[in-house]
Amino acid sequence: MSFQFDTTVSIRGTLPRVSFEKIARAILGNNYSLSLVVCGDALSRVINKKYRPGRSGKKDYSPNVLSFPISRSEGEIFLNMRKAEREARALRVSIARHTAFLFVHGCLHLKGLKHGKKMDDLEQRYVKKAGF
Repeated sequence: MSFQFDTTVSIRGTLPRVSFEKIARAILGNNYSLSLVVCGDALSRVINKKYRPGRSGKKDYSPNVLSFPISRSEGEIFLNMRKAEREARALRVSIARHTAFLFVHGCLHLKGLKHGKKMDDLEQRYVKKAGF
């Protein structure tokens, strides 16, 4: 199998210049099939509520990124651009940088990493490698 990358954009507007495919290939390797869905708050909330049960019921909020591993060599990421834009403004960083960070975060989850120092370090390394 060779690297496959598909993107679906379900929102209006232009996307920031982020090398999604290059980032994904660097993190996930050459034998991976990744689907990226760029969405807004509504779809992000629906997917989160439907597929991520919380301790006290369903998670009823719009997350910035969701990662769904399908197999060791296949996964899907939902990237909520509307939330990414709001967060970038609040953090006073470029939308492109924050989008790259969120995408790296999602890819690392697909790779099997959990939140923690190792993930934090890798996030910074890959975001820097992507030019941000």
